Amino acid sequence: MKKVLVVFGIFLLIVILGLVGVFAWYNTSLSSLKEPTGNEEKEVIRIEIEEGMGASQIAQLLEENDIIKSALAMKIYTKINGLSNLQAGIYDLSPEEDTPDIVYHIINGEVADDSVKITFIEGKNMRWIAKTIASKTNNTEEDVFALLEDEEYIDSLIEKYWFITEEVKQEDIYYPLEGYLLPDTYVFENKDVSVKYIFNVILNFTEKFLDTYKEDIENNDLTMHQLLTIASLAELEGKSLEDRKEIVGVFFNRIYDGMSLGSDVSTYYAFKVDMGERDLTVKELNTENPYNTRGPNMGGKIPIGPICNPSKSAIEAILDYTETDAYYFVADKNGKVYFTKNNTEHNQMINKLKKEGLWFTYE
Repeated sequence: MKKVLVVFGIFLLIVILGLVGVFAWYNTSLSSLKEPTGNEEKEVIRIEIEEGMGASQIAQLLEENDIIKSALAMKIYTKINGLSNLQAGIYDLSPEEDTPDIVYHIINGEVADDSVKITFIEGKNMRWIAKTIASKTNNTEEDVFALLEDEEYIDSLIEKYWFITEEVKQEDIYYPLEGYLLPDTYVFENKDVSVKYIFNVILNFTEKFLDTYKEDIENNDLTMHQLLTIASLAELEGKSLEDRKEIVGVFFNRIYDGMSLGSDVSTYYAFKVDMGERDLTVKELNTENPYNTRGPNMGGKIPIGPICNPSKSAIEAILDYTETDAYYFVADKNGKVYFTKNNTEHNQMINKLKKEGLWFTYE
């Protein structure tokens, strides 16, 4: 009897040790194939799980691609937990995650996201937009400019959108769609998106916004192109809606009295110099250019076209501007705008700002 008990005890011990060993193997096999590095960006491996693949096939695929330690352990895990609803798709999976987490991603269909998010900032010009598109997609800056020079494409837009007219095709216009691409954050499927598709998505958004004001725009003495042009100046000259509304009022005062707008931002654009890049030369300020409102023969005129892509705020400012008796304005280095009635007051304000250390100077 004692012998039987001893044999049974040894057998039981072997069984227990075996179970402990299997359990230890199982837990170890479900752990991550690679030790997590702790870096913000994990190592990822892209795989495609095809329609109709079962848990066994998927587990084998993951093991063969060095994503999990053991296909068998994954099969056991999915069987024990009744996890059979693994979804097909393309996945970015990390060998730094354990098998249960990887299974969780596949069950929830967390497929790889190749979408591209592009934020077009208010007040930026077409050169900046071209650089941004080139940095975020598989297009080049040259692709952007080539499309803008495609007359057939521009004609198709004039035919499609009520707010785009033949004015964008004037000979001296730098970029036909400058001012018409409403700034916002846009999401595209992947980096292979075409420039044409990007522009069309933005123009659809622009149209949706402008439709709200269509009646006001059509009843305005200015064309849509002229409204966007003035809005683009207000965008860069002021920060708040209230400042922009009064700035537009100043512009109209000067236009009606045959004065030049004298807007530095237009001169920067005329010579393709970005604000903050450097000071303009006296020669540039005094050079005739249809964008340069500081140059000769610009009395009572606005630039030939927009000088940036204005925000909703700037467009609203032009449609509901503030009437004012001011003819001048100047902004300090913090962006606060000061309005004055005449040139004497204007110069006094500039001197005051300089004395108070509020005058902006380039490094």
